[in-house]
Amino acid sequence: MSGHSKWATTKHKKAVIDGRRAKLFAKLIKNIEVAARMGGADLDGNPTLYDAVQKGRKSSLPNDNIERAIKRGAGLDGGAVEYQTIMYEGYGPNGVAMLIECLTDNKNRAAADVRLAVTRNGGTMADPGSVSYQFSRKGVIVVEANDKATEDSILEAVLEVGVDDIQDRGEQFIVTTDPSLMVEVRTALQSAGIDYESADVEFVSSMLVQVDIDTARKVIALIDALEDSDEVQNVYSNFDMSAEVAAALDAE
Repeated sequence: MSGHSKWATTKHKKAVIDGRRAKLFAKLIKNIEVAARMGGADLDGNPTLYDAVQKGRKSSLPNDNIERAIKRGAGLDGGAVEYQTIMYEGYGPNGVAMLIECLTDNKNRAAADVRLAVTRNGGTMADPGSVSYQFSRKGVIVVEANDKATEDSILEAVLEVGVDDIQDRGEQFIVTTDPSLMVEVRTALQSAGIDYESADVEFVSSMLVQVDIDTARKVIALIDALEDSDEVQNVYSNFDMSAEVAAALDAE
C-alpha cells in the first residue's frame, strides 16, 4: 500500500512485501517501463525513471531486469510497452476511503479484478469523484531513521528547498512536498549525505481517519487482496492508526 497510513512503515508491511517478491518485482518493472516510455532511457534526463530505478534497486530488483525494462519501455529492443493508467474509487470497511490505481493493458480485466477484491473483502465501489476529492498529488520521500538521518538533519538539508511536512514514523521519516519540488528535495538530501528509501508521487488524503484494530485488520486484508492483483499498481487510503494499534498488528 502507498500513502501516509502509519501501517505502511511497520514490520508487518515488510513481511508482506518479502512474501510477494515476484509480484513486487513485476510492479517495479512496470513502473520502470512506463517511465522510460514517457521520458526516455536516460536516467539523468528522466527523473521519474531515476526514481523508479532507485526504488527497484532498493527492493533488490536485479540489474538485468532493470536494464531490460528500460529498453522495453523506451522501445530500444524493437517494441514499446503500452499500459493504461486507470483510477478506481471505493470504500473499505467502516467507510475508509480508497483510491485504486491500475496500470494495465486490459481495462476490462483490471475492472473485474478490482471489483472482485473489493466486494469480497467488505468494501464497495464508489462513483467517480466521491472519494478522489479528498486526495491530492504529493511528492512523498521515505527516509530510514539512523544516526545521520534525524529530523533535525533532514530539516536542515531541505530548508532552502521547502517541504510541506516531515513526519516522524519511528523507524522512518516521511517527507512530503509539492510534486514539482520532489527532485530538488531528494537531491538536497543526497547532497547532505542522507540516503532515502523511496521517492514517489502519491495521492495523499487531507481527511485521515483513525481506526481501531478490528477495522485496521479488515482494511489491510482488503489492501492485500487488491495488491495481489497484477493489474493494481498502488492503493491509497485515508486510514491511519495509533502506534498501539500498529504494535498490536505486528504482534499477530
